[in-house]
Amino acid sequence: MSESGGEVVRLPSDDLVLPFSVNALDVRGRVAHLGPVVDSVLSRHGYPEPVARLLGEALVLTVLLGSALKFEGRFISQIQSDGPVSLLVVDFRSPDRVRAYARFDADQVARLSADGAPAFSDLVGEGHLALTIDPGGHMRRYQGIVPLTGDSLEEVAHAYFAQSEQIPTTVRLAVAEVLERRDGAGLRHSWRAGGLMMQFLPESEDRIRHRDLSPGDAPGSEAGEGDGEPDDDAWVEALARVGTVEDHELIDPDVAPPRLLLRLFHQRDVRVFDAVPVEETCSCSREKIVDILNQFDADERREMVEEGEIRVTCEFCSTVYRFPPSDFGIDD
Repeated sequence: MSESGGEVVRLPSDDLVLPFSVNALDVRGRVAHLGPVVDSVLSRHGYPEPVARLLGEALVLTVLLGSALKFEGRFISQIQSDGPVSLLVVDFRSPDRVRAYARFDADQVARLSADGAPAFSDLVGEGHLALTIDPGGHMRRYQGIVPLTGDSLEEVAHAYFAQSEQIPTTVRLAVAEVLERRDGAGLRHSWRAGGLMMQFLPESEDRIRHRDLSPGDAPGSEAGEGDGEPDDDAWVEALARVGTVEDHELIDPDVAPPRLLLRLFHQRDVRVFDAVPVEETCSCSREKIVDILNQFDADERREMVEEGEIRVTCEFCSTVYRFPPSDFGIDD
């Protein structure tokens, strides 16, 4: 296993994304391990377990994709649906900041959960997943949209790659609530999440021909299905290796990303690159809230006054901003 720069570097096992490549198989990918970051997002809002798991999966998927940006910009994942989870947003700001929240109907989620873990389709109903790259400034946004079909967010992600990028891609996502002991304190429940994304990016003309003919990643598809050609042996092997990954390996703090990659590709000389640390940081501020409030007319701001003040709560970090009405020319 080679390391970036030829030196073995001890990496933290949490809150990072580790890029990797396996040249022998013409694949590249990233592994994400999230501990305090995902726990902070999910615990702060006290989401019901099914909502927390779904938001955790979306957070991992967004971090895997957003950390690949080569410029300072935003990668935004957004689910909108007519189901109990009507809105879910994950906002990644390159190179390393993420925030997320979900909007849901608590009563509907509780009814679904009474008979066990709700299915993905029950939580989201009909809707879509939108993935947006925002370079900022006057540069054009790019957005891909895919319907929420399938039995999991993984399947929706596979459909997105098959439809939008047409690059053979496989994604694994895992979220779990675990018991942890931190800083000498007693045991406490906390959330962990992890994921792996791998893509087939051959350089040889022969392998490129196979790549273009068969994405080979759609759930339920067989090698070469629909095009009369077999998938490339290298991609078949890479998929088989990643197919052995179990959920606990993606979230276990004792199975650091380099260790997982070494288990999967130790016979294929896997190479890892500089890890990208991830932190949960909200970009809200008092100044930004003021700018938003100034976009409303005087009557609309007057209707916002409750108990002698205007209160605005950030949906991402739950920070409450309070303003006296006089700040906006509203008399008491």
